[in-house]
Amino acid sequence: MAVADDIALIKRQEEVLVFPAFDEAVAFKIGSAIRDRALAGNLPVIVDIRTFDRPLFYAAMPGSNASNPDWARRKINVVKRFLRSTYRMVLEQQRPDRAFKVGEGLEISDFVLAGGGFPVTVKGAGVIGVIAVSGLPEREDHGVVVDALCDYLGIDCQELALPPEAK
Repeated sequence: MAVADDIALIKRQEEVLVFPAFDEAVAFKIGSAIRDRALAGNLPVIVDIRTFDRPLFYAAMPGSNASNPDWARRKINVVKRFLRSTYRMVLEQQRPDRAFKVGEGLEISDFVLAGGGFPVTVKGAGVIGVIAVSGLPEREDHGVVVDALCDYLGIDCQELALPPEAK
């Protein structure tokens, strides 16, 4: 699948994966589902779910490391700034250094082009927060979040899943 096709599918994910409401209980259910999947699959990730004003859920799996929370923090900042998924930003920007262009004024210490941050969008309110996963290759981090949102919202994951990356 071409990059343009991936970007179009991610835009579709962002349009479809919208909550009727989002609160602490929803964050806990989604975070717990990601945690359960990570434990079952031995995925060395952290998951950080928050609205833009406060954290709602955090978990670190065995095998995750001290850099994962920082990667998640920088992904969260990207979603907060651009209101779109970080993997979409990666594909749109095509920057192998993981940094935004100098003219953007976004320091690599606070903003990173890396997949795994996904906007929490509420119908009628817009983007109010972010779900970030860090620890796997970025396409997989993104996929973990999308799968959890599909499951929670009752949407067929196959319809929205990115295909495996061509090697």
